[in-house]
Amino acid sequence: MDLPIIYVRGFAGGSSGIDKAVDDPFYGFNEGSVHVRVGKDSRPHFYQFESPLLRLITEQGYRLLVHGSQERYLEQQPDGGVPPNTIWVHRFYDQAASTFVQEPEKYVLEEAAADLFRLITCVKRKTGAPRVHLVAHSMGGLICRSMIQRVIPEQTRAGGRLRLDAAADHVQSLFTYGTPHGGIEFALGFGLLEKVRDALDINGAEIFGRQRMYDYLTPRTDPTVDGSPPEDWREVEMPAGGFPLDRVFCLVGTNPQDYAVAMGLSSKAVGARSDGLVQIDNAYVPGAHRAFVHRSHSGRYGLVNSEEGFQNLRRFLFGDLRIQVDLCGLRLPGTLDDGTVWQLETALAIRGLPVLMHEQSAAHHCPIQIERPRVEDSSDTPRPLLTTFLSTREPRPLDGGRRCSTLRHALTLRLISLREDTGFFDFGDHLEQTADFEDTLVVDIAPPAGETGSPRGWAVWNSAIPGAVRDWQPSGDPLTDERPQEPGVWQGSILLPEVCRERFGDRARLVLTVSAREPVEVPAVPTGDLAMV
Repeated sequence: MDLPIIYVRGFAGGSSGIDKAVDDPFYGFNEGSVHVRVGKDSRPHFYQFESPLLRLITEQGYRLLVHGSQERYLEQQPDGGVPPNTIWVHRFYDQAASTFVQEPEKYVLEEAAADLFRLITCVKRKTGAPRVHLVAHSMGGLICRSMIQRVIPEQTRAGGRLRLDAAADHVQSLFTYGTPHGGIEFALGFGLLEKVRDALDINGAEIFGRQRMYDYLTPRTDPTVDGSPPEDWREVEMPAGGFPLDRVFCLVGTNPQDYAVAMGLSSKAVGARSDGLVQIDNAYVPGAHRAFVHRSHSGRYGLVNSEEGFQNLRRFLFGDLRIQVDLCGLRLPGTLDDGTVWQLETALAIRGLPVLMHEQSAAHHCPIQIERPRVEDSSDTPRPLLTTFLSTREPRPLDGGRRCSTLRHALTLRLISLREDTGFFDFGDHLEQTADFEDTLVVDIAPPAGETGSPRGWAVWNSAIPGAVRDWQPSGDPLTDERPQEPGVWQGSILLPEVCRERFGDRARLVLTVSAREPVEVPAVPTGDLAMV
């Protein structure tokens, strides 16, 4: 069953920004958009997105139970008397708003993290849910990580021993939009701008610096004593043995220009490899699930109020199938020192959706860098391309008046190469945007049959499909299951098209792994209490 969802907003800036956020009953998560992005004609293209909250209500059956004050409402309900499929907003900025008090309190990230834990504890008790989903934008993801990595381990310690994974007892999943997991860095100033920001702490922006991140992300044996981060400490990493990375999804924006258009700012401050505020490499936790979408940090073209963001969110929270795609057996031509740089572009489309779920490209400054293996027999080492989630419960499109029997997605691959000479690209024999290999793999997944069955999969390259892709129907036996002994798991391989195997290796292939996700058991809510809501 569905679990409660708690939203955590991002950085509001100074007093006026905080007041504006607090005046919104839902801290901005109810805002939709009609701008899909700026097109080549420099005019915004129209696309109506209702807002993530409204879509969760209309499509997933969630409810907003505020009634004047969500805290007061929760206090008045009996334990177990609130339905679990509800949405809550962590209103941590209220105490810092000048609209309610003449001398507002200073916002402190650690205190916001502790308040979030109290809200989670209350929501769990009132709904009877074992855990909650956390959905966070920008700095909100750092508040969640502070709670997960420091607050909960410190508050639940037993006999002086910290349990780094204690948050897994309270949080089912963490989804972040454009969170600066590695802090906020600038492309200009050679580190000077970061030092000035951290020293002056303008509007509390010091929280994006290394020292402050170490303070609120690292549990202490003595919580009153802060220390300096070790040289090998990395802000972007979540600790080994802590919260399971399989429960974390990071949505990464790759469009800095639209953020500049929306916010009246220059993307040059943080560079082109960013969403306009957070650099791409700082926007995800290594080892966690992630998707790249051509959206900006916030504003009318932002990640949160976008179809791409919502579709990744709902599938991560509610999808019951996990799809992992790896590239194996690729043998690159040439030699290790021939100066050739290889990059792979990927794009993921899911049947029935008007947007791409994932897109990594050179044009967006985020292609997958394909390193040539230094050991001859290591060419078969899997290169992870992407992980996505599908739901067997989703309504499927009609085909001839009947619901499609399979879940379909398509993965486009473009392998491109450039030559480099003494650190500079050599364009003498280069054809820009021309791929050495390009094709689209169309994949159909049949859901598991019964509780003990495993998924099945069919796959075909678009170059082998006669006519339109939409008219192709999988036939014959599915791909051979390479892990038949594992219940709920199916793995199949498909070789690259024959035309390119001589150049890239006769074992070059994509490996698809489909695994069923365990449902979350939620205690039943008494029907008598539901009538009160």
